[in-house]
Amino acid sequence: MNKTQRESLAKLHAQLDNLKTTLDEIKTAIESEKDDEQEKFDNMPEGLQQGERGQKIEEVANDLDNAVSTLDEAINSIDEAMTSVDNATAE
Repeated sequence: MNKTQRESLAKLHAQLDNLKTTLDEIKTAIESEKDDEQEKFDNMPEGLQQGERGQKIEEVANDLDNAVSTLDEAINSIDEAMTSVDNATAE
């Protein structure tokens, strides 16, 4: 691997790192919204939790939790990609 290729991979690594940071920020914001929805649901009387509004709030919290899990997977994949790029430049 020549110097130009190493520089190109270093730029790609930096882009991956920026993407990871952005996804972390998005994940944090979604987690906050999920926590708010979960708190709303948890603070409702049990009878209201079983009603249409309560069920919708719980569904939204679950959907946001799924989004967080998916973002975690994406972040882990980016970490793996960064490691692979690091390994390629070290060889």
